[in-house]
Amino acid sequence: MSDPGTGSGETPFLEIDRRAWSALAPSVPDPLGEAELARIRGLGDALDVREVSEVYLPLSKLLTLYVEGARQTREMTATFLRRAPEPTPYVIGIAGSVAVGKSTTARVLAELLRRWEDTPRVELVTTDGFLYPNAELERRGLMQRKGFPESYDRRALLRFVSRVKSGAAEVRAPQYSHLVYDIVPGAEIVVRRPDVLIVEGLNVLQPPSAGRPIAVSNLFDFSIYVDARTADIERWYVERFLRLQRGAFADPDSYFHRYAQLDEEAAIARAREIWGSINGPNLEQNILPTRARASAVLRKDSDHTVSSVLLRKI
Repeated sequence: MSDPGTGSGETPFLEIDRRAWSALAPSVPDPLGEAELARIRGLGDALDVREVSEVYLPLSKLLTLYVEGARQTREMTATFLRRAPEPTPYVIGIAGSVAVGKSTTARVLAELLRRWEDTPRVELVTTDGFLYPNAELERRGLMQRKGFPESYDRRALLRFVSRVKSGAAEVRAPQYSHLVYDIVPGAEIVVRRPDVLIVEGLNVLQPPSAGRPIAVSNLFDFSIYVDARTADIERWYVERFLRLQRGAFADPDSYFHRYAQLDEEAAIARAREIWGSINGPNLEQNILPTRARASAVLRKDSDHTVSSVLLRKI
């Protein structure tokens, strides 16, 4: 894996190997049990009690320190301006490829952050809900580019995060169904003044596009990129496709039900075709180039475990 910095040998990141990082874990009992981990982990993810204790517990504690630091800065600024401080949610963005485990990372961090005294109210929203509905993607000729930046209603996502960040009492987001592979008409996720908002998605670290002065990434207080070798991610994607084929795809309501009867060889071929035509190009063209914009990078080994943490120097 290449350095996510300048490419010149100099880097704005401090790399901490797993052993050194795990030594930073707070000395508290592990707050997540196996039953909770089974609910949180995604297909193929190597999330166990040890991974939570050695990787995510220290990260969650560091994030609470940043949240407290932001709160103190806000209060000092308000004092300087001779105004009452206004509560502002701390916004965390989590990016990475399909099948790299970013959704699991988002879920476990949300659960851990809720257990710290300073951040009891944590909301998690995925950008899937801001994909254009399939009918609109078909109209625009974008169904084969679903997940690419242009397949999202970026203005709606920006409005949503802006309103949460502004302290609005209640903000609503569309709801997405992975079963039917589309936006659920009339279904919404409601966010009510959280201490922390986590926004998870493929392209959340994209910079502003041409003609737009701001992107949702400009509203993040902290951002995480979940990283791995492209060959490993492709293998994880194929393995996940096979698991889904034997599970969720069997549901007649599944958008991918047509793949349920494929034999293993044909299923592997189809998964590799989808990766090669959609997910792989999206990773190389859009997602991977945003890695250097993250506040932290979680580097994974081929077994899905985090091997090191890169933390942007302050």
